[in-house]
Amino acid sequence: MNKLISVSVFLLLATSVKAQTTEGPRKIQSFDKSWSFFKGDAPGAEKVSFNDAQWLKLDVPHDWSIEGPFDHNNPTGRGGAFLPSGIGWYRKHFTLSPAEAGKKVYVEFDGVMANSDVWVNGYHLGKRPYGYSSFEYDLTGHVNFNKPNVIAVKADNSLQPASRYYTGAGIYRHVRLIVTDPVHIDHWGVFVTTPKITKNEASVNVKATIVNNTATAKNIGIKTLIYNAQGQNVSPKLEMVSHQIPAGKSITVEETYTLTNPELWSLDKPVLYKANTEVYENGKIIDNEVTPFGIRTAKFDAATGFSLNGKNIKIKGVCLHHDGGAVGAAVPLSVWERRLRLLKNIGVNGIRTSHNPVAPEFLDLCDRMGFVVMDENLDT
Repeated sequence: MNKLISVSVFLLLATSVKAQTTEGPRKIQSFDKSWSFFKGDAPGAEKVSFNDAQWLKLDVPHDWSIEGPFDHNNPTGRGGAFLPSGIGWYRKHFTLSPAEAGKKVYVEFDGVMANSDVWVNGYHLGKRPYGYSSFEYDLTGHVNFNKPNVIAVKADNSLQPASRYYTGAGIYRHVRLIVTDPVHIDHWGVFVTTPKITKNEASVNVKATIVNNTATAKNIGIKTLIYNAQGQNVSPKLEMVSHQIPAGKSITVEETYTLTNPELWSLDKPVLYKANTEVYENGKIIDNEVTPFGIRTAKFDAATGFSLNGKNIKIKGVCLHHDGGAVGAAVPLSVWERRLRLLKNIGVNGIRTSHNPVAPEFLDLCDRMGFVVMDENLDT
């Protein structure tokens, strides 16, 4: 779910990923707990009637490859640390409240390694070959309310060597269940930039894409409230903007707000604001999304290099792979916090993600700790 505010290849701020459970017009529930896992192929495991009672019970994120055994004959080879590869299956049983009937229901994966297939109640939602991409599936119309559902995931990294470095295996990043109104902010639908900054003012541009998944046109209101690092509402007093969305369509709304006396995001003082974008229908809030962002200017010059907020900065960077060494690819955030703190202490201010998109919470952490990031796309 990674919406990025970038300058050239350097990502300076990435929006927050809500791994925790939230309640409100948009319900975001962590889907990490209580999965059943089987190491190997399990034909028919996508079916509701499949018996997974003997499978291993665990929580995700989970990297089954790091458990070993290490063997120089494993096809992963030196780049894959001689660890095992193959197929792993995950199943999760869950129940939705009757109050959620009529809503849109989505499942969001931050990353599954690799070649993942996902089913809900036996319906095939789709395949995602690239293990580093975050993705979302629409469960609406395929789930039951007030009675059990089952989601099944098959992850297959049998084809080896998969890369020049360790990839991990399985549902190795966070999972969320998201329930929204049929009229809602699109997936990764809010984008915030700060295009113009002076000594006393900063413009904040907010683009939001709103989707109407109903059979009738809808009149909606939209506004964005901006909060500073202390949680104070610093929004200018603006009227709510009204729009009509045709049935089954989406619109993108763009508004620019002016903040006075802004606090700038910098490497030494990474101040973050929050933009709370709200959608209303008939005076009632039906959806919202909070987007952290920093206010800063960035410039690359052939003669002088990189400047942040008008000050020339020498980027002192390191390359970091997505794994955490002995913990494998399912890296606890506390491991990254410790590593980045130690790097900060020796003067590092930039990270190159080697060689693929990293977990969204890693980018959020760099925002909070004051690192610029080159978010690399792919290697092989």
